[in-house]
Amino acid sequence: QVQLVESGGGLVQTGGSLRLSCVPSGGIDNDLTMGWFRQAPGKEREFVAAIRWSGVRNWYADSLKGRFTISRDNAKNTAYLQMNSLKPEDTAVYYCAVTWGRATPVRPREYTYWGQGTQVTVSS
Repeated sequence: QVQLVESGGGLVQTGGSLRLSCVPSGGIDNDLTMGWFRQAPGKEREFVAAIRWSGVRNWYADSLKGRFTISRDNAKNTAYLQMNSLKPEDTAVYYCAVTWGRATPVRPREYTYWGQGTQVTVSS
C-alpha cells in the first residue's frame, strides 16, 4: 500500500502560478511513474502529466505543454507540478497517482494508488 500526500492547491488569479507537490509513502524505484490528473465538476478525470521516477522520461497532455512542468526531487522523495499562466479552465481537483512499469501511463486506469486530491481554483 502506497499513500500519496498532495499539497499546494489554492486560489489564484488568471495568469498566476501554483506548484503542487506529491509525496509517496513508499514503493519508490526506477520503474515508478507518478502522474498528475485533474477533474473538473461534471467532467471526466483527465491526464495532465507524468514522470518516470528515474527521470529519463516524462509525458504531458498536448494542451498543457509549455505551461505545466512536472519534476521530482529524489532527495526529498517529492514530485512537483509547476503550473504557470493559469486560466479559469484549469480549475479542477488535481490528483497525483502512481504506477509501475507502464509504457504510456496516460490513462487513469493504469494507475494503482491515488492521492486525496487538491483543489485548484483560477479566478477570472
